[in-house]
Amino acid sequence: MRIDPLTCIDFYKADHRRQYPEGTSKVYSNFTPRSSKLAKVGEDFDDKVIFFGLQGWIKWFLKDVWNREFFHQPKKEVVERYRRRMDTSLGPGAIPVDHIAALHDLGYLPIKIKALPEGSRCNMRVAMLTIENTKPEFFWLTNYLESVMSAELWKPCTSATTAYEYRKMLVEYAKKTGSPVEFVDFQGHDFSFRGLSGLHDAHSSGAGHLLSFVGTDTVPAIDYLENYYHADSDVELVGTSVPATEHSVMCMGGEDEEIETFRRLVTELYPTGIISIVSDTWNFWEVMTTYITELKDEILARKPNALGLAKVVFRPDSGDPVKIICGDPDAAPGSPEHKGAMECLWDVFEGTYNEKNYKVLDAHVGLIYGDSITLERCKAILEGLEAKGFASSNIVFGIGSFTYQFCTRDNFGFAMKATYGEIEGVAKEIFKDPVTDNGIKKSARGLLRVEKEYDQFVMYDRQATSEGGCLEVVFEDGKLVRDESLADIRKRLRNGG
Repeated sequence: MRIDPLTCIDFYKADHRRQYPEGTSKVYSNFTPRSSKLAKVGEDFDDKVIFFGLQGWIKWFLKDVWNREFFHQPKKEVVERYRRRMDTSLGPGAIPVDHIAALHDLGYLPIKIKALPEGSRCNMRVAMLTIENTKPEFFWLTNYLESVMSAELWKPCTSATTAYEYRKMLVEYAKKTGSPVEFVDFQGHDFSFRGLSGLHDAHSSGAGHLLSFVGTDTVPAIDYLENYYHADSDVELVGTSVPATEHSVMCMGGEDEEIETFRRLVTELYPTGIISIVSDTWNFWEVMTTYITELKDEILARKPNALGLAKVVFRPDSGDPVKIICGDPDAAPGSPEHKGAMECLWDVFEGTYNEKNYKVLDAHVGLIYGDSITLERCKAILEGLEAKGFASSNIVFGIGSFTYQFCTRDNFGFAMKATYGEIEGVAKEIFKDPVTDNGIKKSARGLLRVEKEYDQFVMYDRQATSEGGCLEVVFEDGKLVRDESLADIRKRLRNGG
């Protein structure tokens, strides 16, 4: 898809240049999470949002797209293309184009973006970044970029924050039940690609997941991190997955021959390593009783691969996740439904007890659940397993679009607002404070400074200068100034942001 950066706007942005007071020479704005009121997070959420995605957006959009589709194109063509779009939608001559020609003549974007380091956990109502023009005549550019900046940044920040909350919960239960904390890296697995808002969403949202985990089926997220965040899959584990089936595979083998499909998978196609098999195509409970009993010897005979893994992972994909995994107390006592999938596997394969006396399934079998998982359901499953004496490491969670797409910009109240400007060289502190609002939309005022005080980011407004503090220059006059790696961001996040 060809992208014209000039038209990556809401239409009302097009003529704000003339609406500002005569003599305007500076517009200074910030991007801030304002409220977690609508956030889908746990009860212990500490009101901090992970900042992530700016560097990827700068490299892709501010540099690649703007250079390729505007600055490196003939001026006459880009100006006429912009004129046509405005004329056909707003009326002939509604929007002058001289400022577009002047920007092309300049040859770069005269803006400066200062931001917190990516991977920082930013407090509510604290600016993650500021943006301003660097040349007086291009004051209009600052908020001209708002629509695309907001659209591209809120989602990776939200997904990175949600993934972090999953990780926090999984670490908690790993420690409670004696499971290795190192396994948590693999315990949250990204299943969201097909349910996201397109390919680019999968790139950046999936990358946000990979700040806290390495398990993913969203291949584009790994490409994104290698393209924009100096990740290198040859020397570090960026993202990983395992062979797995889908319903079409199981259906093609036929219902009457389903157990033979299982046998072929575990003995012929994948006699070693991990294989994940969707198991509810027809009768999940038959799989969890009859099939695993008949296949027990063949499953136990599978040999470890180079990583020491030889596991068959069963994947239920329908029903109530908590009841499927932990058991349904209302089902007939002694039935597989009453026991739940975890206990069914234990009945056949047994296992060991860890140092905290929690059950650990035999290393040849395991479970993954990835249908409509939320933080709430994840916690309920972990609580249910703990109550039945099972270690949390017996299960992996597929985190899909029910988590990563069932959200909006409003989950954390992201907004980009101007707080400072200059008219005829005179400073002007600006703000909004609607009397009809409950205070959430009240903005900061003037130039901003953000400081790290203990483990909190604190914002100060009405500053004499925008210099100093934790907001550092990332992009200025067409050039990327700060360039971070995935490894640095992961390390920062693991150290508390």
